[in-house]
Amino acid sequence: MLQVIGKSRCNVIVSGGTGSGKTTLLNCLTLYIESTERIITCEDAAELQLQQPHVVRLETRPPNIEGEGQITMRELIKNCLRMRPERIIVGEVRGPEAFDLLQAMNTGHDGSMGTLHANSPREALSRMESMITMGGYGLPAKTIREMIAGSVDIIVQAARLRDGSRRITHITEVIGLEGDVITTQDLFVYEILGEDELGRIVGRHRSTGIGRPKMWDRARYFGEERRLAEALDRAEVREA
Repeated sequence: MLQVIGKSRCNVIVSGGTGSGKTTLLNCLTLYIESTERIITCEDAAELQLQQPHVVRLETRPPNIEGEGQITMRELIKNCLRMRPERIIVGEVRGPEAFDLLQAMNTGHDGSMGTLHANSPREALSRMESMITMGGYGLPAKTIREMIAGSVDIIVQAARLRDGSRRITHITEVIGLEGDVITTQDLFVYEILGEDELGRIVGRHRSTGIGRPKMWDRARYFGEERRLAEALDRAEVREA
């Protein structure tokens, strides 16, 4: 399923708590990006290790001792739009740069990715809305939600379980806006079945049974509909 998401150029937000493996998971998702695509990464600290040949790495810079020379994440995202990127990957969204990332996702840079701190897919949408509000744009709440619903395709939720293991707990699709509420649907969820004799959590990833997700037409455009159907219809579930 993650391979289909990566190859179909879905806009992805990787959400999770501190230490849940968001950046590592984002690094894994970049493996499914074609080697011919031009990628620009924007990070506070260079953590991503992309293997593609066409990668431009941008990094923020703190102010010097005189308080000058600072380069913020917002400036990086704005400038990378002039570099003809095919994908923009933001290491971590933690402030008003969420607005610029959504604008980029909405203006032809399909397949962009980023991470943010949240404990559930629904909370990730609320965090994104609050970060845009923090920027002082003065936009109505409904306008911000329309922007989020029109830009983000998939939320991949990561979690660190009580035994220390890290798991993807939800793969959630953003459907659209109904009234003032952003509607979502879970494609895959992680079910905890119990523990083994060593106290490690045993679980499985279960498809929620949605036969035709919103991303179906996008997957068909990129020739991935067969793989998507196999991922959704597979009867057996993979033990974690």
